[in-house]
Amino acid sequence: MPDAMPREEPAFKIKNANLPVLILHLKTPDMDRFKAQLATRIKQMPDFFSHTPIMLGLGDLAEADATLDFSNLLDFMRGHRMQAAGVIGGSAAQQEAAAKAGLGVIPETPARPAPVVEAAPEPVLATAPEPTPEARGPAQPDLPGLESDAEPARPEPPAPLEARPTLIIDKPVRTGQRIYAEGANLVVLAIVNAGAELIADGDIHIYAPLRGRALAGARGNTAARIYVQSMEAELVAIAGLFQVFDEGIPDTLRGKFCQIYLEGEKVAVTPMSSKRQAA
Repeated sequence: MPDAMPREEPAFKIKNANLPVLILHLKTPDMDRFKAQLATRIKQMPDFFSHTPIMLGLGDLAEADATLDFSNLLDFMRGHRMQAAGVIGGSAAQQEAAAKAGLGVIPETPARPAPVVEAAPEPVLATAPEPTPEARGPAQPDLPGLESDAEPARPEPPAPLEARPTLIIDKPVRTGQRIYAEGANLVVLAIVNAGAELIADGDIHIYAPLRGRALAGARGNTAARIYVQSMEAELVAIAGLFQVFDEGIPDTLRGKFCQIYLEGEKVAVTPMSSKRQAA
C-alpha cells in the first residue's frame, strides 16, 4: 500500500477581528478646504496619524451625492504618512468611486431604535374550584416519612456577571508605543510619554502623568471613562469622540487628577478635586 501523502500545513487563516481604527468624517466635498484644515491639524500632532489605519466617513456627504476625488485625497494622505483603509457610508456612486481607488467599502449601519417595552398586564388570580371526591381519588393512608405535597422547585440563582479583565502596565510607555487592552480595562502605573498611545475597550486608569494619548471605550462603550493622576495629554477620546488640546492643557486641568467621560456628544474633562468639593 503506498504511503499517504503528508498533510500540508495551512498557509493562512481567516478570522473576524474588532480593531480600533480612527474614522475621519468628511464634512465637505471641497478637497482644498478639507486638506488645508487637515494639514493644520497634522502640524499640531505630527505623529498622531502616522501609519495609523483610517476609515473615511462619508455619511455626511451621502445625501448631497457629491463627487469626490479619491485619487487626489489618497495622494495627500500618503504624503502625510496617513493610511486610508476604506470608507464607511456614502452614496452608491461615492462607494463605487472609492472601490475603484482601491479602498474597502463598509455600508453605514443605521442606528437601532431602542426597544419598546410594554407594561405586562396585571395577572388575574382565580380561585380554583373545590375538587369533587371523584377527582380526589381514593384516600391514601398517612405513611410515616412520606409528604403528601412535594416541595416546590426553587428557581436557579442568576449567573454572576462576568468581570471585565484588566491589563496592567507597570513600565513607562515610550514615545511611538501603542498599547491596546482588547475587551478589557487598562491600568498604567508609570508615565505615558508624548507620542505614546493607550487604547482600551473599557476604562483607562493612569496613576502617573499622561503626556500622550488615551482612547477608552474603543468599541463604542459610551459609559467608559479615563482617570489620570496628572493631566498633560495630547488627546483623549471616549467611544470615538475626541478632545484635542491644540492650545495646551488649561491651567484648571494641567497636572491635576482628572476624569474624562461623555456628556451627550461631547467629551468632558473635570478635575476630581472639584467634584469632591462640590459634593
